[in-house]
Amino acid sequence: MQKNAKIYIAGDQGLVGSAIKQNLKNKGYSNFLSTPSSKYDLRNQKVVEFFFKENKPDYVFLAAAKVGGIVANNTYRAEFIYDNLMIQNNIIHQSYLNKVKKMLFLGSSCIYPKLSPQPIKEEYLLTDYLEYTNEPYAIAKIAGLKTIESYNLQYGTNFFAVMPTNLYGPNDNFDLEKSHVLPAIIRKMYLAKCLEDNNFEAIRTDLQKNPIENINQKSSQTEIINVLDKHGIKSTPKVKVELWGTGSPKREFLHSADLADACVYIMENINFKDVLTKEYKINSPIFPLTNHEVRNTHINIGVGEDLSIKELATMIKEIIGYKGEIFWNTQKPDGTPRKLLDVSKLTSLGWKAKTSLKNGLMEVISNYMQ
Repeated sequence: MQKNAKIYIAGDQGLVGSAIKQNLKNKGYSNFLSTPSSKYDLRNQKVVEFFFKENKPDYVFLAAAKVGGIVANNTYRAEFIYDNLMIQNNIIHQSYLNKVKKMLFLGSSCIYPKLSPQPIKEEYLLTDYLEYTNEPYAIAKIAGLKTIESYNLQYGTNFFAVMPTNLYGPNDNFDLEKSHVLPAIIRKMYLAKCLEDNNFEAIRTDLQKNPIENINQKSSQTEIINVLDKHGIKSTPKVKVELWGTGSPKREFLHSADLADACVYIMENINFKDVLTKEYKINSPIFPLTNHEVRNTHINIGVGEDLSIKELATMIKEIIGYKGEIFWNTQKPDGTPRKLLDVSKLTSLGWKAKTSLKNGLMEVISNYMQ
């Protein structure tokens, strides 16, 4: 990529998009295009079409998506499939029509079967059924990566689909109803620590930035205690944090700065033909249909190590300094038993993650507590 190229980051205010933008800035890129959600509805075909015609981006990072944890995914099933399909279809198609040089689409590791062999190779896609709670979101992401693959094969575009593992980092979503597991645990533990210390000033500061339901910094102490209790942060008879499931599922966590570095590395150094297996490397700019089946050209991005949710919760508890109990509500779903990505394809292309989970958590928790 040229340093003065027009770079469009869809979703540049979110966890992934903001990390990609910061990585690019650090490398000397400065010509950015943006579509803030307050002004642009990326589900609207005409809005996206007008943006591309007016701005003609050279490179596109597609990080805009409707995302959330197990509660949000299972509750807003229609929105998760509709919104994501519309956003990605509009941006991918306009990238093709407007001759974008390269684009990168962010998927999710939930595209893989619920009971997939571990670690998960790219080739395990569509070999079994999905986890039910996030099936609509997963199907939308599968459609996105297959759209990327199909446009490359038919039109000769140089597009990429990457599948990151569970992410964390600055600008994460700490909403207790809609966040992923790691930020939800951080916030619950932090608020429980404040209850232990009887520090309602800190709790009110937290609620000022991110209200829970209709409770904010102006609510009474009784109202605050009641809503925290409803969300699994108990104050009586002693402080206790309720977490969902058994704590036994294992997850892999990647710092958003590492994901951003991997995405920029791919855009700077890799072409679509590089991710094809040897027998598919055809010299033609457009890959004709042959007797070979070209599939699973997406790239996993992860660290190659995982730990149980119980181990994660213990690590967060120690960093925050919360002394109370953790109660595992086994009446709630666990989700997929294990999701560890095989990252050998990305490693063979020359990139590896750098941030350890403990160091990454200490940074994120420190920033949140401040």
